Amino acid sequence: MRAVLDACVLYPPVLRDLLLGAAARGLFEARWSDRILEEWARATVKLGPAHEAAARADIALMRGAFPACTVQPVPAIEARLILPDANDIHVLAVAIHAGADAIVTFNAKDFPRHLLAEEGIARRDPDGFLWELWSHHPAEMGAVIARVHATAERMAGTEVSLKALLKRAQLPRLAKAVTA
Repeated sequence: MRAVLDACVLYPPVLRDLLLGAAARGLFEARWSDRILEEWARATVKLGPAHEAAARADIALMRGAFPACTVQPVPAIEARLILPDANDIHVLAVAIHAGADAIVTFNAKDFPRHLLAEEGIARRDPDGFLWELWSHHPAEMGAVIARVHATAERMAGTEVSLKALLKRAQLPRLAKAVTA
């Protein structure tokens, strides 16, 4: 499966690390564009300059670790598309150009399923997407989740509840499944 990661799923870091960890293990092929990455970096500005700098550093690491994941939209594809928010058309154009099966996003309102289906693309919420990967690949996803959890505990300097960590990342279904 090939999926475009929308900017909204690249922050918070826990969610991004789970998605990229799954991609690194070959559980799906991640795709994004320079514009998607720039949207993520610009969104962190409101959190302060340190957050933007951290996002830009993470973007550089992502580009290095996943050089084949960056896809640029084709203007001719963008020109024929209509979505409720014109600012999201580039995401759908990237998905079409990349031959993606899905767009992983929290933004259901601006990516109506019926419009995406016309292009053969599904809209997937990150919780359901990661839950499905975990359901089909429990050992591989378990290792990804354990690594992300260990990183969170190391950064916090104390024990962190896995269930709470995943729920804060807006992954309640995954949290329930992996902590059952």
